[in-house]
Amino acid sequence: MSYKILIADDEAEIRDVLRLYLEKDGYQVCEAKDGMEAMALLEKETVDLAILDIMMPVIDGYRVLRNIRERNNIPVIMLSAKSSDSDKILGLDLGADDYITKPFVPLEAVARVKSHLRRFYELGAGGNSTEAVKELRVRDLRLDLEACLLYRNDENIELTSVEYKVMKLFMENPGKVFTKQQLFEEGWGQEYMESDNNIMVCISKLRAKLDNDSWEYITTIRGLGYRLDKEGK
Repeated sequence: MSYKILIADDEAEIRDVLRLYLEKDGYQVCEAKDGMEAMALLEKETVDLAILDIMMPVIDGYRVLRNIRERNNIPVIMLSAKSSDSDKILGLDLGADDYITKPFVPLEAVARVKSHLRRFYELGAGGNSTEAVKELRVRDLRLDLEACLLYRNDENIELTSVEYKVMKLFMENPGKVFTKQQLFEEGWGQEYMESDNNIMVCISKLRAKLDNDSWEYITTIRGLGYRLDKEGK
């Protein structure tokens, strides 16, 4: 399958080099030079992954990301010269799956694209699990492995691709404690850095989507990690 990648960046040089490397690996590429053009393109094109620059003219990358998350949970990689933790956390908090800081090595960017596509589209719909297993159920949660959708009773809970992969790991192993490293390597497909706070942001977002006054789903095990509880508290 040939995946289609959206590159939205106001720097033509960045778009050109990413297009060159992505097309070399067989991907289809569509481009936008600002956020408005990116949103217009998303209206008429089916895109499998988006690479969004943050500081684009007219409409910035954050607003494009919000627009994407209102529609679907395709993998989104933020691309920016901003390297502060607050900028990174904001992008992840809005639903981004990854964050690449400029300047970057093109081959690394392509490797991250491959990782997110493989995990979301190839492994996300079942992975190495038995073909007969099409859904996972824990308490009132149901994870549709074919459609990559999470439901609480009949209510769809929208997840990013990283959140989906973390929930899939939890629901495959209810009651089991996972370390931050295990969750990061499953969700992002990269080596865990001790100072990385992506997992805390991810868990916080999942709790905001899942928990209510009478139910808690994800428990912090101090000094160890996190687990999805089999029973409510």
